[in-house]
Amino acid sequence: MKIKEMLSLVPVPSILILGLVYVAYVLIGGVVFWKLEGEHGQADISQVMIRRRNLLMTYTCLNQEGLDEMVQIVQDASKLGLSLKTNHTSDGFWKFTSSAVFAATVVTTIGYGSMSPSSTKGQIFCVFFALIGIPLNVVVLNRVGKYMLVIERKICDFFEAKTGRKKVSRFCVHLVSYLLGVLLFFIMPMLVFQKFEGWSLSQTIYFCFISLSTIGFGDYVADTNPDKHYPDWYSVLMASWIFFGLAWLALVINHSIDILEQLNNLVKQRWGGAKRGEESSSGGTEPDNPDSCEGEGEDDEIRKPPISQ
Repeated sequence: MKIKEMLSLVPVPSILILGLVYVAYVLIGGVVFWKLEGEHGQADISQVMIRRRNLLMTYTCLNQEGLDEMVQIVQDASKLGLSLKTNHTSDGFWKFTSSAVFAATVVTTIGYGSMSPSSTKGQIFCVFFALIGIPLNVVVLNRVGKYMLVIERKICDFFEAKTGRKKVSRFCVHLVSYLLGVLLFFIMPMLVFQKFEGWSLSQTIYFCFISLSTIGFGDYVADTNPDKHYPDWYSVLMASWIFFGLAWLALVINHSIDILEQLNNLVKQRWGGAKRGEESSSGGTEPDNPDSCEGEGEDDEIRKPPISQ
């Protein structure tokens, strides 16, 4: 008996298939990162240990205790946004502009980790600020994303009425909107970050995606280098880029989710079609299925664009 026939006799829940695919995807990613970064990390560790030994040999008056104290001072200065390369002092991280950007990273759940509240009052306020700000951010981004979708659909309808070709018009409008989003939220910010942060092209691409996807590792963070002077408008531009970029990337991710759901439905139809056909021919009742279309009405209502006033 073939594998397809065996699977058609035994109903396989789609949640199980998705779970297996999810676990396999994560494990494969872990193996790839392990192979790509493992040897590189070991080489970096060896290089740091060599530099440490050379430092102790060069400055013989510096023992391990003094080195530990120096490292602690550097770590504390890094947390405060201070530079130890010069004698001048700076305002640190907690200026108004950088604090506003930090608030934006809290409500958007990016959380770079480069700066965080250290006082008890600041930590307590951050908790309540996030409890209210995160749902508010989701609602606002959802509304902005819907209006962006409305504009896209109106443009599609306009070209459909002019050309009479529905699929071609929609494909062209979607393609142009994606390219425009890449231009506004990736290419242009990359040029700005390269100029003010001094990053390479690959580093700016990496930072843009890690930020807009709300992963926020914190290894690269704009507007935080204490050795650089940033204009006041730089923080405002960065906060605006984060907000509208999140809305645009959310639309792209929703399209990707739709594609994955279509693939999931295709798998269910091909693997479970024979079993459902036998049940329908025998007159049996179909069991409850969490993947049934019972909640499709609510999903359609959520995906509808907002009604213009």
